[in-house]
Amino acid sequence: MCSDLTLGSSASILRNLFVILIMRTNSVFQFLFLMLLLLATVLPVQAGEPVQSLLHELIQPQAVAGNAGQDAVPGPPSATSNLFTLEELHKERTVDPLLELQLPDDDLPAADLPLALNDKVEHFITLFQTKGRATFAGWLQRSTRYLPMMHEVLRREGLPEELVYLAMIESGFRLHARSIASAVGPWQFMPATGRRYSLRIDQWVDERRDPVKATVAAAMYLKDLYGMFNGDWHLATAGYNAGENKIMRAMDKYDTSDFWELSKGSYLKRETKEYVPKLLAAAIIAKDPAKYGFAEVTAMPLIESDTVIIKGRTDLELIARLTGTKVQTIMELNPSLRHWCTPPNYPDFELRVPKGTGKRFEAEIAEIPMEQWYTEKTLYARYRAGRKDTLKSVARRFGVTTGELADLNGLGRKQTVAGRTLVVPARQSVDFGQEGRRTTVRQEVRYYTVRKGDTLFAIAKRFKVPAALLAAWNNLKGKDAGALLPGKRLVVAGGATRSKNPKG
Repeated sequence: MCSDLTLGSSASILRNLFVILIMRTNSVFQFLFLMLLLLATVLPVQAGEPVQSLLHELIQPQAVAGNAGQDAVPGPPSATSNLFTLEELHKERTVDPLLELQLPDDDLPAADLPLALNDKVEHFITLFQTKGRATFAGWLQRSTRYLPMMHEVLRREGLPEELVYLAMIESGFRLHARSIASAVGPWQFMPATGRRYSLRIDQWVDERRDPVKATVAAAMYLKDLYGMFNGDWHLATAGYNAGENKIMRAMDKYDTSDFWELSKGSYLKRETKEYVPKLLAAAIIAKDPAKYGFAEVTAMPLIESDTVIIKGRTDLELIARLTGTKVQTIMELNPSLRHWCTPPNYPDFELRVPKGTGKRFEAEIAEIPMEQWYTEKTLYARYRAGRKDTLKSVARRFGVTTGELADLNGLGRKQTVAGRTLVVPARQSVDFGQEGRRTTVRQEVRYYTVRKGDTLFAIAKRFKVPAALLAAWNNLKGKDAGALLPGKRLVVAGGATRSKNPKG
């Protein structure tokens, strides 16, 4: 109220002063000048608006909002203290993906694998702590049995130790894990990829289940992927899941080499999009379990064993007896074995036996004639009976009596079998003279960049490998095999060495 009176009194005095000056003015120009001066000085005061020149507002915009410790001048809010474009406004409302991927140094443990911490990774950290807690705790406990060995293999190959958690999200460190797509073992190798990295896979042995050999093969594969994707571990691990060519096609489609950008599109499957954040979440928790609520996980004892060389096919039952253990223990120590004996024609097969029993076994088996090491057994298979099949016709086909086949499957003599899956003796016995003697080609992995005009068959001919094998190595199917885009990198054969009695 006092302020209003003061402003009103000042306006009255100024108005009276200007009236006197105007009455004494003889020049028209002087009259006009005084009138303009009156309007500029008196009228704004009467309107109650702040007196603030535009120039002063532009060069000192902070004065418009009022200074600290002083009453702010009333009036409309200022728009000069925070100028921005619509594009800048949009950026403020959208999280910058680069900022999203920054790793807080004090929150996460040091790692050679970039442990990006973003919404997708945090989602799986939360999932592993809540709904998936029991499963993840089991993974952590099982991992303690294999981590020392796997870390050593990765270190030896110069790879980040955090890659060991690929085996965690692939299989939960279960050696006998098998996927719907027939990927097998802790590292979930498909047959073609496993053989590419020297893993032996036949009816007697599946080295994809051997924790040591499979880890070595995985290290080789990951090293190749790392080179293929120019040192980007996020792309390399995504390639481990989807296949290198799938990731390369995604990079071409979206014109980016940023995995997080690729995962925004619809080309990659959900499994692949979630694969990398799941891996990072598992690594983050596993490197500091107590911090994330898994302090109660107890370590499993390490697998300790002696290794002996088996010179010929040998029953596991005999091996168990000579080492003073059970057949199940021998099979647990040698998960690559698929049957009741060591493989035929594999004279340097390395067998693990319980710790401290190796020398005893070697001494005692040397006293037993080699022809007594193995007892012939009948092999069986499964047969899906056709619409016209009968118990009698199936028995005749597989060389057994109707009664034997019925007893084998728990069926009555006159029971229909059409559509049933029957257990039958293997029609064709194994040719032990050739089993295991197959000459294999161990190949150093090399790459070829596709040029304009190249075809799968032309490349296969150039590198002297079957086109079907080349397609399998590169996960090329259907249209993919016929449409090779220039610039693609293909895995090709090269630097081959041959081996008569392969152990891988």
